[in-house]
Amino acid sequence: MEAAAEPGTRSWLGGGSPLWGSPASSPDLGSRGRARPGPGPGPGSGPGSGPERAGARTPGPAALGHSFRKVTLTKPTFCHLCSDFIWGLAGFLCDVCNFMSHEKCLKHVKTPCTSVAPSLVRVPVAHCFGPRGLYKRKFCAVCRKGLEAPALRCEVCELHVHPDCVPFACSDCRQCHQDGHRDHDTHHHHWREGNLPSSARCEVCRKACGSSDVLAGLRCEWCGIQAHSVCCAALAPECTFGRLRTMILPPACVRLLSRNFSKMHCFRISESEPGEGDDCVDGSALAAGPAKDVLASESSKQTLKIFDGSDAVQRNHFRVISVPRLARSEEVLEAALRAFYITEDPRDFELQALPSSVQTGDTGGQRKARSGGTLEAEGSRGPGAQEASPEAWTIRALPRPEEVLKIYPAWLKVGVAYVSLRVTPQSTARTVVLEVLPLLGRQAEGPESFQLVEVLMGGRQVQRTVLAEEELLLNRLRDIRKTSLRQMSQTRFYVAESRAVVPRVSLFVGGLPPGLSPQEYGSLLEDAVATKAGLVSLSHIYSSQGAVVLDVACFAEAERLYMLVKDTAVHGRPLTALVLPDVLHTKLPPDCHPLLVFVNPKSGGLKGRDLLCSFRKLLNPHQVFELTNGGPLPGFHVFSQVPCFRVLVCGGDGTVGWVLAALEEMRYRLACPEPSVAILPLGTGNDLGRVLRWGAGYSGEDPLSVLVSVDEADAVLMDRWTILLDGHEASSAENGLADMEPPKIVQMSNYCGIGIDAELSLDFHQAREEEPGKFTSRFHNKGVYVRVGLQKMNHSRSLHKEIRLQVEQQEVELPSIEGLIFINIPSWGSGADLWGSDSDSRFEKPRMDDGLLEVVGVTGVMHMGQVQGGLRSGIRIAQGSCFRVTLLKPTPVQVDGEPWVQAPGHIIISAASPKVHMLRKTKQKPKKAGTPKDTRADGVPAPEGDPK
Repeated sequence: MEAAAEPGTRSWLGGGSPLWGSPASSPDLGSRGRARPGPGPGPGSGPGSGPERAGARTPGPAALGHSFRKVTLTKPTFCHLCSDFIWGLAGFLCDVCNFMSHEKCLKHVKTPCTSVAPSLVRVPVAHCFGPRGLYKRKFCAVCRKGLEAPALRCEVCELHVHPDCVPFACSDCRQCHQDGHRDHDTHHHHWREGNLPSSARCEVCRKACGSSDVLAGLRCEWCGIQAHSVCCAALAPECTFGRLRTMILPPACVRLLSRNFSKMHCFRISESEPGEGDDCVDGSALAAGPAKDVLASESSKQTLKIFDGSDAVQRNHFRVISVPRLARSEEVLEAALRAFYITEDPRDFELQALPSSVQTGDTGGQRKARSGGTLEAEGSRGPGAQEASPEAWTIRALPRPEEVLKIYPAWLKVGVAYVSLRVTPQSTARTVVLEVLPLLGRQAEGPESFQLVEVLMGGRQVQRTVLAEEELLLNRLRDIRKTSLRQMSQTRFYVAESRAVVPRVSLFVGGLPPGLSPQEYGSLLEDAVATKAGLVSLSHIYSSQGAVVLDVACFAEAERLYMLVKDTAVHGRPLTALVLPDVLHTKLPPDCHPLLVFVNPKSGGLKGRDLLCSFRKLLNPHQVFELTNGGPLPGFHVFSQVPCFRVLVCGGDGTVGWVLAALEEMRYRLACPEPSVAILPLGTGNDLGRVLRWGAGYSGEDPLSVLVSVDEADAVLMDRWTILLDGHEASSAENGLADMEPPKIVQMSNYCGIGIDAELSLDFHQAREEEPGKFTSRFHNKGVYVRVGLQKMNHSRSLHKEIRLQVEQQEVELPSIEGLIFINIPSWGSGADLWGSDSDSRFEKPRMDDGLLEVVGVTGVMHMGQVQGGLRSGIRIAQGSCFRVTLLKPTPVQVDGEPWVQAPGHIIISAASPKVHMLRKTKQKPKKAGTPKDTRADGVPAPEGDPK
């Protein structure tokens, strides 16, 4: 037995993995950790796929799992350590992971090989892979090759992989919450290798560490600092979250028991299309398909299909290798093992030919190939039998009388990373626990308080299984290898306390009928999804918005309800289901004011979707909410106990109004009743964003700089207005009977238009509803506005004869106008100043926090165009705090860009209390001549000789 010391002071990542200190601290990694030499190409290689491999093998760092050998270069190649060009014709290449290095850099390599990276992950966390996309100048974290074809990207971290490399990716995503397994309070850097911009600078030596030619350099995915892999050791291991530390929701302050839910469900990320990356374990597809899809090999080589176990055979998931036709069986076996990133001793494996009954449906013999032997058939085989299609082989592990097994402690505050035990045919889960406890310093405690847990660290999901006390471990290991050798390399065993975990899952359910009582909501859900009274309770009810939060005391019941609710409709409306985390507000640092982010992905074309992904990576994904998935309510519910937070709304003026209305309804439930709200304008007009200096629209600025601007913004007050729409005087033209329309209340921040202004907005809205795919840019949207306006050029309805206006209970005579507009901010119609700048003794100077609205009239489309062109201003009519408008006919009305046709009746506008706290972007100060010489871009004083 032996124990590997836990460094406790260093967290490392190689090939995309956060590791336990230096890999040299794991003594077993070097033993039998490299495949024997063989001329066969490595995984995924082929003609033209890389430099020609030739020459003698050179021993590489065994603890890192690499198998380096000297190769002859046939095209320009760069070193993966220093990212410099490799001059000459010789380089050193790892046969397994394709790591290329100078000879002088070999002794400095610290990046583990893909074959051992899963065993070095500190805390296994699954990834969230979105749909396939094109990622230029990016590299795969598994095979280290460029992503020339559509590839996959994790929605939470910066991991990029080929689709067929997903099954071999480490489960090393960011740990964004506590889930009851290996939770900790000290947060270390989470390093991700490569895909840095060419301008990246090392935090230690201040030299360039990014490269667009190879996978090189490291970046912490929390604080954003960048460094060379060699320089990384000089940095402190603890992460302070960098410039955004006051805005990030710390992972230690978020709790989510997610046993039965995938990461996609936990982070409320839309599922990718089916068929993209389905795999037997973690949803990733190996190169699969009929034999006719496999490219024909050169005449001197043969193409083989390799399976890693019975599960892969059943699903027809295989890897393709190309080997010389005269290759010895041990060379073929080594090439097959490398295809699955297995660097164990080839003598422990054999190749078994897939029975003909599996390949063609006929019965036939089975051939075997062991290391050191030759391919022999147990039945006769005619000449040319393998010409029709590539041969199919399965890698099988030979029976082992005993094994050395690594056992990890399921608690972090212990002096070792793992202990190694020798497992015999008589070893059970109970005997292993008895042997491990003294090595971990827990010998005083009884073994009945502990259990052995098997953890499968898949790329998409981390699965935990508690082993029975009498289960024979050697048989368990044999069964795993028989199912999949890849699964064996991703399986880890933990000794954990067998404490009872109290299940508690918060499930948000939206889309219910509003205005019901708790008993009515309970009965409705019981009828719709058969909720179990003993396991499910209503913890929060939002009656006005038709939503509830369920407290589920069973993981299986929570999963059943989640899947069922998503496919259920009540009164014709589909329901929404979200898994919500708990924010441990008492553990928040005193200076932490986390940012609650709302993104409307339908705004700004595809920019909303890109921003959603960017903010998930820059912040904690639990603080980023997609408005098309449940609206603003789930976000405010999660943050309801946070004592101080801010809000960022990414969308148009309508989206901002939506969030502010939800905030008004939730105000009395929030521990921070008046959070400040910032705007990232993604809409067409963006008038409120213009007034608050956030610009006319998002044009691709760096999301990090956007967050920094939010952090530095100034708080200002803004009036909110309540509009009561009472159509009780509406009458039917056909029968003359009263058409009773219930009163409706809406909130206003920017302006309210009646008449021609609302009519144009309504026509635009209807055109967008008919063909939403065409409205993906502000330029196109404004063009549609112009076309609609030209169609109304000669339109006249004499609005002043169809409405009556009272200001402060005083009747106001209206001039001849076609539109009446109430404005709260000095911007209308994409930045126009409708009130004008001329002084007038009859009115006060308008401000958005003065408790007054300005009333302006326009005479038609031509007048509106002149106002937007800066040639004229509107007709000033009144200024006040209380208004009553009487509509004599059905009239178009719009509030903050949301239009409809209002029935005859009254419209009452009054100030809402209290005012809203908004964030206004600070004015950018001009740079002084001496500034670049004294400070870096992040404001930290630059050391002497620091390059800019």
